Amino acid sequence: MTKASKAIFFLSCSSLILFTLAYGTVHQPTISLYYFFVTLMVLLWASNCFLTGEINLSRHSLQFPVYIAFIYALIQIIPFGTLAETAGVTGIPRTISQSPFDTEMTAFHLLSLGLFLSVNLAIVDSAARIRKLVGVITVFGFLFAFFAILQSFLSPNKIYGIYERIGAAPFGSFVSRNNFAAFMEMSIALPLGLLLSGSIERDKRLIYITAISLMGVALILSGSRGGLVAMVAGVVFLLFITTRASGTKKIAFRIAMGLLLIGVVIGGAFYIGGESSLTRIADSGPSTEATMDRTHIWGTTLRVIGANFPLGAGIGAFAQAYTQFDQFSGLERVEQAHNDYLQVAADAGLVGIVIASFFLFALGRTVKRNIARENTFRRGVAVGAAGGIFAVLTHSIFDFVLHTTAISLLFIILMVLLVAAGRSFEDDVPNEDERGHHRRRTKGSVMPFSRQSRASR
Repeated sequence: MTKASKAIFFLSCSSLILFTLAYGTVHQPTISLYYFFVTLMVLLWASNCFLTGEINLSRHSLQFPVYIAFIYALIQIIPFGTLAETAGVTGIPRTISQSPFDTEMTAFHLLSLGLFLSVNLAIVDSAARIRKLVGVITVFGFLFAFFAILQSFLSPNKIYGIYERIGAAPFGSFVSRNNFAAFMEMSIALPLGLLLSGSIERDKRLIYITAISLMGVALILSGSRGGLVAMVAGVVFLLFITTRASGTKKIAFRIAMGLLLIGVVIGGAFYIGGESSLTRIADSGPSTEATMDRTHIWGTTLRVIGANFPLGAGIGAFAQAYTQFDQFSGLERVEQAHNDYLQVAADAGLVGIVIASFFLFALGRTVKRNIARENTFRRGVAVGAAGGIFAVLTHSIFDFVLHTTAISLLFIILMVLLVAAGRSFEDDVPNEDERGHHRRRTKGSVMPFSRQSRASR
């Protein structure tokens, strides 16, 4: 491994931690720093390719929808003529997007996420790096949960005891409790998948159970109803994919383990936070705030979809498209649809539905293939990553957590681990590898192109 490759991997792990602690990276200064990190990673990757004489790229289909969405967003801001005179202003370009600036900004954010995904697919090229990534997520998730629980008692309304956002419900380093819950549900899934897959040595299981339980307690204390639903959905999903091919006793044992874990988490939240820790989750009454009334928002979003179908209102232009259909007073600005599936259709229309469907198809195919690995650890990584991805996709029915940069980065890392779990590497332990698949790269593996070989053609 070259120094450039090691530096890229270090930046990748650091990004996951740094941009989570930086309020989830939702403010322009921290987003700019994130862009700097991605640019540096791409430059290091390019220099590494130049020095080694090989261009290492991944052919995996999971990265294509991101770039297609980027291209379509650019198409949405191409001017096709001009609008009629509006309020005495003439010469306004006619574009598909109702807010070309926001669509342009979102397009380049999608590009940065695509580059982050592609570079990580290329540099996670060894079994050792898979283990290190799993370790970073598990340890950081545990420590982050511990910090969030302490802060919820010592400074419940201020992040780090400094930053206070009026009208927000912060938890951990996130301005929104839902974002914290999304981060936890993904962090929990990875060690839980390893545990349910039998990938953890017996003497280490208690450590993993402790970490999982603490993260679960922190999630419940956050008070996110969507997060609780997503966590339970993730646990059920993990139990489903880890018990289908096992014997009756193993199935019963794993189901009991899952139920016990949920009971321990709820009991722990009640013990630490008291009865009030479950009050918000139990309160299912309708909200009086426009930005939290999902029924109203979803109904209005359907009207946005109908009015802008099939091309969409513009990726990132939802707030502008929503306003003309909003029947509330307008005192509360609705920026997102609180349902990413509806927002994809509203922003990108039929094209967005096709892109999202292709992504889900490629994701499902990758999950089905890689959770069947015979290598116990690799199978556990695939199972855990799939569980975390499923949980956050479930959460996306109720919230817009993937619009937060830090959540997107962890989601991408889980996709990278899911893909990497299906590969074979030079540092694989021979007696742990699949029969008949030693050092054989799969379709989703890194594809080296030698400059010398191309020159000789």
